[in-house]
Amino acid sequence: MKGLAAIFGVRLGLILLMVLAIAEPITAQDTPIGPRWWPSQWGPDDQRGAINRITPEKVMEAVKLIKEGKIYELGRTYEPGMPLFGSRHYSLTIVSSPSGGPLGENQLVWHDEMFSGEIGQIGTQFDGLGHIGVRVGGEDYFYNGFKRSDFSKAYGLEKLGVENVGVFFTRGILIDVAAYKGVERLEIGYIIAPEDLQGALKKQGVSIRGGDAIFFHTGHGAFWMKDNAKYNEGEPGIGLAAARWLIEQKIVLTGGDTWSVEAVPGDNPNRPFEVHQWLIPKNGIYNLENLNLDELAKDKVYEFAFIFAPLKLKGATGSPGNPIAVR
Repeated sequence: MKGLAAIFGVRLGLILLMVLAIAEPITAQDTPIGPRWWPSQWGPDDQRGAINRITPEKVMEAVKLIKEGKIYELGRTYEPGMPLFGSRHYSLTIVSSPSGGPLGENQLVWHDEMFSGEIGQIGTQFDGLGHIGVRVGGEDYFYNGFKRSDFSKAYGLEKLGVENVGVFFTRGILIDVAAYKGVERLEIGYIIAPEDLQGALKKQGVSIRGGDAIFFHTGHGAFWMKDNAKYNEGEPGIGLAAARWLIEQKIVLTGGDTWSVEAVPGDNPNRPFEVHQWLIPKNGIYNLENLNLDELAKDKVYEFAFIFAPLKLKGATGSPGNPIAVR
């Protein structure tokens, strides 16, 4: 009987281990980008990420930066022929002309448009928390450990949709790395290091605080609609070390005058767009791409109120828009 009890105990133990392994397959196992990153510091149900750092106090800090009332539009024009990543597309058509009317004694006429494209991931584009994930074994994990198999549906994400984000109204910081390096444009593939960021910030006389939105001027935007092939060929941008340093500063968003914000090619060609993974799923930090930062850099506006409201596209991975800086 003792022998049978021992055998039964061993089998029961093995069964319990198997159940635990199935229930939480990577509890003690690293993911391809390091230890598991969930649950979020804002709770296991949070879908907003680092924007939680924009408190009323942070908004008032940004308001106090407005001294002149000058507005800088940071968004690019959405138009045919603009640089697009991969096979993404953009098309806008006026539906007849006029689209309607004349109506009433006042003979009202109007135009409507029809849009076709990947609305959240073309032109000036905002990466939401449902955009980037990490495959671990046979499952894809996103911000806060949400599994793709649980929330990704054909007609929109049921978690991490961009409608959850809310409004950015915070202190913005421009880091003009091109000016710091004494060039008009950083070379394609240049990896911005923490030392570059720290040196530029010191030269500009500003520092990063928690809840800030950080923008990098590289000069690469000069190719936009002038040499699209060159623009898409690759880009300068932050490397993984710089991303980790920025994460430590508890920022809410990164943005740049490039199509990825991170360097392409980056630190390791076998680990593409890893900065995206560290920022978005791992730390809930947003990314804003294809910005026009030339006027800010020209006027040496390094500190400003940053305002952006992503479209409330239910279930979308990102949003178009025209973010603004106000000094």
